[in-house]
Amino acid sequence: MNRSPLTVRAARWSARHPWRAITGWLVLVVAALAVSAAMPVQQASDADFRVGESGRAEAMVADAGLAGAPVETVLLTDDGARMDAATVAPVVRDLRTELADVDGVASVADPVWSASRDAVLVAIEMTGTAEDASDHVDGVTNAVADVRERSPGLTVEQAGGASVGAAVNERVAEDLGAAELTSLPVTFAILLVAFGAVLAAGIPVLMAFGSVLLTVGLYAPLSQLVPDGGSTSNIVLLIGMAVGVDYSLLYLTREREERRRGLGTVDAVEAAARTAGHAVVVSGVAVVVAMSGLFLTRDAVFEALAVGAILVVLVSVAGSLTVLPAVLAELGRFVDRPRVPLLWRLTGRMGTGAISGRLLRPVLRRPRASALLATAVLVALAAPALGMRLQESTVESLPSDIPEVQAYLHVQDAFPSERPTLAVAATGDGAALQPALLDVAREAEGRGIAAPGESSVELAADGRTALLQMAAPGGEGSDVNDDAVRTLREDVVPQALPDGSDWAVGGDVATALDNREHQAAALPWVVGFVLLFIMAMMGLAFRSLLLAGLTVVLNLLSVGAAFGVLQLVFGHSWADGLLDYTSPGYVVMWIPLFCFVVLVGLSMDYHVFVLSRFREELRAGRPYREAVEQSVRRTAAVVTSAAAVMVSVFAVFASLSMLEMKQLGVGLSVAILIDATIVRLVLLPAVLLLAERGLGRLGTRPGAEPVAQAPEPVAMPVG
Repeated sequence: MNRSPLTVRAARWSARHPWRAITGWLVLVVAALAVSAAMPVQQASDADFRVGESGRAEAMVADAGLAGAPVETVLLTDDGARMDAATVAPVVRDLRTELADVDGVASVADPVWSASRDAVLVAIEMTGTAEDASDHVDGVTNAVADVRERSPGLTVEQAGGASVGAAVNERVAEDLGAAELTSLPVTFAILLVAFGAVLAAGIPVLMAFGSVLLTVGLYAPLSQLVPDGGSTSNIVLLIGMAVGVDYSLLYLTREREERRRGLGTVDAVEAAARTAGHAVVVSGVAVVVAMSGLFLTRDAVFEALAVGAILVVLVSVAGSLTVLPAVLAELGRFVDRPRVPLLWRLTGRMGTGAISGRLLRPVLRRPRASALLATAVLVALAAPALGMRLQESTVESLPSDIPEVQAYLHVQDAFPSERPTLAVAATGDGAALQPALLDVAREAEGRGIAAPGESSVELAADGRTALLQMAAPGGEGSDVNDDAVRTLREDVVPQALPDGSDWAVGGDVATALDNREHQAAALPWVVGFVLLFIMAMMGLAFRSLLLAGLTVVLNLLSVGAAFGVLQLVFGHSWADGLLDYTSPGYVVMWIPLFCFVVLVGLSMDYHVFVLSRFREELRAGRPYREAVEQSVRRTAAVVTSAAAVMVSVFAVFASLSMLEMKQLGVGLSVAILIDATIVRLVLLPAVLLLAERGLGRLGTRPGAEPVAQAPEPVAMPVG
């Protein structure tokens, strides 16, 4: 006697002991949240973000004690009017007095006047590292606020790494709250239309939200090993709501279908575990392995995102296989209560797949033309991606309504002389290093790869480490700056420094360049790993290399189209008003790679669902052409609902204020929309029809048992 699959055994135990499973889940959520409250999430330090030669330069500078102290700045202006010393002096004295007893403040510098005499800058040097400054910046902010209240005639603004970081973290928390408040009711509304019953609509939402809460609690101790790079909590909510609802939706739909066939509650739960539960596991494994590819980048941000996404997917899968069967077993047929009369009747009419059937007719009549047309549309959408410009996010890309960001931009306007930095760190004979680095500066300025007159050399207290700092020749993001870094590394520095010295070129420009090149080098490894896994998984699951190859091609077309739309939206300014932002003209560097692994994983969800139904129809004895049609029609409702939920969740993130979240939301929502429409309704059935010779034996594999033909599914929306 064959042993039941693990999904069935887990569902059987949960269905027979529902309150044990439900109580255990609730206790686990509460315990995890208690742990996270006692153990805050560990944030990544500056050292965690070091990459390549620039990272080595930064480490050399930090080890030698040459890293500059963190600084907060206070900008004084008077609505653009010229100011005099008599107006400014009392405010500066007041500021010194307020900051005298604030922890973490080392000194307050003398005021510096702008060239136009309409702005004054006061630098506040902090003690310790940048992380220490972040711990103490609230005291500085409060002191500046007190001075602001006592200076009604002046505009008093604060900016600095610590204050901007604190303000951004606060905005991220606000955005997360807004996303939760928006995504939960929107998702519930979509599911209410899908099921026509309140309990059936509410269960997936509660399951997803519970998975997010549990993941938030579990991530806190894990962050001690893999620190948060800054966006993990956003990703947990984004992915958790999408897959949590999706997995519960697939399971619940199949359980209702089995009950409609006449099975009892426990038997229906077990049948759902055998079919939908298997699909959930396959999808979860696909997402987890795809996200694991991010570890190949050896990048702190990607590693943290991967941990958060993998954790929330595993939690969602576990919840769908354990607590969800318990809830369904306890509710029984009451899961379809209370019904919303109009929606209940509507889902009854729409659950037959009539709409998708009408859309399929031209595809079934002309599969070759349909495949060519769909491919042409996707390629046309993908074409703009060839001109995609990738760049790290900067302060300028942050929401301009954050006061600290406004202050930073005002400082840049009032004191525009600052340029991105070029730096050369070197260790060796200090007496020989200083003149050699001065030679580097003269050569760099003479060749136009450093701005003239702004170079300086500093020797560390150990007498063995020296630091040359220069101003880059171009503005932020300029290609001229990248060329300057390469010339310094390949030509100027190795020729000027004495033999035996250890050196590295760093600074703002080199850091940005190294990050881009680091990700570019990792890209083929990540993409290759993910695609090879998808091919292997599909090949093993369906015993067809042809189907595995087609899956990879369809994924690449969907992702490419999404990237093209990203470039169309964020590479230009036409959508600024629609998305309430100012276009930076680029896509944030980590977005495309992260979108790729997420989309490949998520698309496998309903791709496997549709193909499994296709194979089931073949094994039930349907002719090949009819099996293609029925597999799409019978899955149309649940796939459309799942896609609608994902698109709505991702679209909420596109409405948030942070640029990265906007781009991630647009990229993911567009890709899912394309995948659920052009690919699923046109390209996939057309390709299946054209590949009949190679795929016709899917239903007749040795050892395959015929599957009884299933009835039409329980009512779901739009199909």
